[in-house]
Amino acid sequence: MKRGAYQCLSLFVICLTVYPVTPLEEELSDTLFDNFLEPLKGLFNKNDDNSAYAKFSLRKPSDPDDDVCYIVRGKPETLNDCQFNTTAKTFLVIHGWTVSGMFESWVAMLVAALYERERDANVIVVDWLSTAQNHYVVAAQNTKAVGQDVAHFIDWIEENTNMPLKNLHLIGYSLGAHVAGFAGSHASNKIGRITGLDPAGPDFEGAHAHHRLSPDDAHFVDVLHTFTRGSLGLSIGIQQPVGHVDIYPNGGSFQPGCNLRGALEKIANFGILAMSNAIKCEHERSVHLFIDSLLNEQEVSKAYSCGSNDMFDRGVCLSCRKNRCNTVGYDVSKVRKARSVKMFTKTRASMPFRVYHYQLKIHFSCKVNQSEMEPSLTVSLYGTKGDAEDLQLNMKDKISVNKTHSFLLVTEKDIGDLLMMKFKWEESSSWSSSSLLQMVSSWWSGNSAATSGVEVHKIRVKVGETQKKMVFCVKTPQALNFAQEVTFVKCMDDWKSHSKRHNLKRH
Repeated sequence: MKRGAYQCLSLFVICLTVYPVTPLEEELSDTLFDNFLEPLKGLFNKNDDNSAYAKFSLRKPSDPDDDVCYIVRGKPETLNDCQFNTTAKTFLVIHGWTVSGMFESWVAMLVAALYERERDANVIVVDWLSTAQNHYVVAAQNTKAVGQDVAHFIDWIEENTNMPLKNLHLIGYSLGAHVAGFAGSHASNKIGRITGLDPAGPDFEGAHAHHRLSPDDAHFVDVLHTFTRGSLGLSIGIQQPVGHVDIYPNGGSFQPGCNLRGALEKIANFGILAMSNAIKCEHERSVHLFIDSLLNEQEVSKAYSCGSNDMFDRGVCLSCRKNRCNTVGYDVSKVRKARSVKMFTKTRASMPFRVYHYQLKIHFSCKVNQSEMEPSLTVSLYGTKGDAEDLQLNMKDKISVNKTHSFLLVTEKDIGDLLMMKFKWEESSSWSSSSLLQMVSSWWSGNSAATSGVEVHKIRVKVGETQKKMVFCVKTPQALNFAQEVTFVKCMDDWKSHSKRHNLKRH
């Protein structure tokens, strides 16, 4: 096949991950894609000789971006030459597919961060650039062979140093995550831990566990998914859970600070060469979240078990009972269950990525029939350490009266213990000013004199990071102009007794 056809194929795999399509197209896409790839797979033969697929560079804390000493399987003297510490933790950092054929900048950053946390460790960079720089399908098909090569290296290290494999931690990014999986499954003894950083999706999504990273590959497998949004059934990062604990920051789709829309505009202006920058921020965010967890262990992010990202966005999954929450990144708790645990969290746009999660439960009551509403609510929080003002409350659905709605509110700042909240109702364009004024004149007040107003008497708050629960009441229960901010302060009510009520008390 001509080079142009290879190039077209590799671009095909990437480009299809950007644009939304109909459910029918998604249903048809898996078959179409498989049919497209199948005749090509046989053309990409692996190395027929016995040459190694990977090289193993033991990097130094003082020089995290240079390969100055290689450990060579079959040459025990290289262990001493590179000053391999047989009693310390050993990390194998495994890169992914590369267009340039060179290490990306995150490799040195991760090496430095690992040494910052574990100063006596062995941080070994697995170099499979010669294979990884092929077109994507070629590189993907060779991950098993590379993984087997890594497994032989692990067996040799274990035999020559008596290193306990519980001290071995493989960290693989993109295709490198599947390389780590194959290494774990082919090693003679089970290794301690594998961390998959946004494992690659194309050619692995929906594959049998033996043909991708899976929980069987190590005693503990944890995964960060940061770019799982796809089209035609494809995405850059794998969508399905593939570990014991699978964390989906920001739903695993678009990450804050990654201007994908702007990147698409650049592609339109500058052509397909801009594509690598378009996906780099989203896909590589997994690496930087892990680096963040190494460097900022006092500000580590927390993730919460939830059935779906939509449920998480409603704030209903902020419980830490029975291992329902966990630490993001290096210090994740080793939870092993029969099924993968899917967890979700929100992050900031830059390091440190930690944010603070709040669930607000608000009951909207009304004495007369009112249709559904779509207001815009702005919230300000005031605590013992500071405040977070003008936060937009995310409306997942229209507001229905005589019903309790749950919202997720996120702050980038640690405000300490929450003392007070302020709310502002902003007019929806679909309502006239006069109708809003009439409806909202006693919206927050609980004033029984208003017969047509919507009332909110109490708000229940749960803080994800501290698991504290509080109830807030209107500070001044008099009729207020709807354009004013309305203040809520702590009630004397106990959350537990209050939560047993199906509806908030009407005055």
